[in-house]
Amino acid sequence: MQPVQFEESVASILGRESRYDAQAYFFLKDSLDFTLKRFQERGEVHGRHVSGKELVEGFRDFSLAQFGPMAATLMDEWGVNECSDVGNMVFQMIEEQVFGKQDSDRPEDFDEVFDFKKSLREPFLPKRKQTVPRGSIAS
Repeated sequence: MQPVQFEESVASILGRESRYDAQAYFFLKDSLDFTLKRFQERGEVHGRHVSGKELVEGFRDFSLAQFGPMAATLMDEWGVNECSDVGNMVFQMIEEQVFGKQDSDRPEDFDEVFDFKKSLREPFLPKRKQTVPRGSIAS
């Protein structure tokens, strides 16, 4: 797809729906490319279908790689707070004929794959230290 066509599709979606920031759609496209590249690097079939679970995992992993500890903040700013938000954007892109789908693909494929916010924050939280209760002797 040509960049201008993609931009027009995003503008069309935003004309109907303003739940997600325009940048979230561009990031979604980049996340799909990231996910497909990961499959190729693993020697999996080139051009194969990406499931909802695989795409939302790729979206998360690409977010962490690109934005590190700021990923959760940025996704919140873009309105992407749950796995289902990624699915909603995917199906909006399908309606615009930017993304394709198989007959078995459903928006529900993206629902609650994992705790989205937690998955973006947890890698950057300090590790808990094990403490020895006061008065006991560690051996």
